[in-house]
Amino acid sequence: MDKNGNLSAGTSTGGMTNKKYGRVGDVPIIGAGTYANNNTCALSATGHGEFFIRNVVTHDISALMEYKNLSLNQAAEKVIMQKLVKQKGAGGVVGIDKTGNITMTFNTKGMFHGVKTSDGKSVVKIFAD
Repeated sequence: MDKNGNLSAGTSTGGMTNKKYGRVGDVPIIGAGTYANNNTCALSATGHGEFFIRNVVTHDISALMEYKNLSLNQAAEKVIMQKLVKQKGAGGVVGIDKTGNITMTFNTKGMFHGVKTSDGKSVVKIFAD
């Protein structure tokens, strides 16, 4: 989120260990691995890309916020912890909503994630808590 409240998302991934040569993941697909909408949130994802692509995960979270009035955390929990888990898809998202609330939701044992706020607070973690 910039000083004017505009949201953006940029995603980079190291990819999955032992992935097939030539495999394309979810990161470069807008709405699957990366998405930003000033009306809702900006998100970056990592995990089993095929599931993130099929479910258009980052857009789905934004749409739940916009059309069902869910909070960022509620929407992320619904998609990552329920929808993906039901399909046996693993991964997570890091995101911010239009008011500055942050989510770092994942359904794996660990996920490298971090945030730095405008007041200088930094949080870097691997595990939930």
